[in-house]
Amino acid sequence: MNGTTALDKWRAVAAATGAADRAAAEAGVRLAYRTAGLVEPERVVWADSPRAAVTAVRGLTDAGRSVRDEVRTRPWAEERRRVHDALGPSGWAELWTRTGARLWETTRALADRIRSGVTEDLADASDEGTAVRLVLLDAVLGQHDAAWLAAFDGRDGRDGGGRLAGLAAVAEHAGWWWPYEKAVVLCERPVELHRDEAGRLDRGDGPALAFRDGFALYAWRGMPVPADFLSGLGTLTPERIRAEENAELRRVMLEYYGYDRYLAESGARPVHRDGTGVLWRIELVDDEDVAMVEVVNATPEPDGTFRTYWLRVPPQTETARQGVAWTFGLAAEAYEPLVQT
Repeated sequence: MNGTTALDKWRAVAAATGAADRAAAEAGVRLAYRTAGLVEPERVVWADSPRAAVTAVRGLTDAGRSVRDEVRTRPWAEERRRVHDALGPSGWAELWTRTGARLWETTRALADRIRSGVTEDLADASDEGTAVRLVLLDAVLGQHDAAWLAAFDGRDGRDGGGRLAGLAAVAEHAGWWWPYEKAVVLCERPVELHRDEAGRLDRGDGPALAFRDGFALYAWRGMPVPADFLSGLGTLTPERIRAEENAELRRVMLEYYGYDRYLAESGARPVHRDGTGVLWRIELVDDEDVAMVEVVNATPEPDGTFRTYWLRVPPQTETARQGVAWTFGLAAEAYEPLVQT
């Protein structure tokens, strides 16, 4: 499988939602154990979310020790070494750039958010938090190991890279899983996943990531937010925005409400005006100012009107020209457009 095809395949796996194929996932688990030279687990326990899976793991009795190293860590390291030796340092770097690197940031960020969400939900005390985090360290990430699996896929002519075939099969058909000597806990995939164009969790009217047992994560353009926070976005006012004490949540409110609308409805005044546009500044308590340049497109719309645009610029911007120049990566004195479009 070439790099582009593998990347497309594993990108889809990483974003997959809906019910797991339990039979196929369990077959993958058994293959992963056999490939590692282990006896297949006696019990398989399914959980509806990573949160439920952690609770199930903590309730296991007579499951034996974790075999994550044998099932996942060692095969992973050996396959990477084999491919690296075959391709050389530059070849490996090129392969990773074409495949896994394109999935790495988004899958890692998503896995980190899930870990944080599970810990927040289950940890009522500091010692509980430590126990939960330790269980999470024993997880194999299934579909969220897509970056590595994309790089190794088909390197020896077989999907999943030979020794990784069992891991790949589980990833294609289920979520996270916990391998122990005598038992394995397998997790369902999410039922909903909403992301922005940058791959960050993002939704303004509900959970950005949700599992069927109710475990969910809420986010606006990647930033975690409380569930009840989103329900109030539709009734925002400038007064409510100014009253918000949390600076990060206040920025979310401004983005959702619209900087231009906030300026218009909050009685803001321009701080500078020149031939390029108008510089506005919003002063926020316990946060940096928000600076915006209002510019008018020189090209008329089909109906003869001229569209207005708002450009977010650094808070220290002093003139409209300086702000517009900054958006082009220029100093104010170097910004001299010959033709406006």
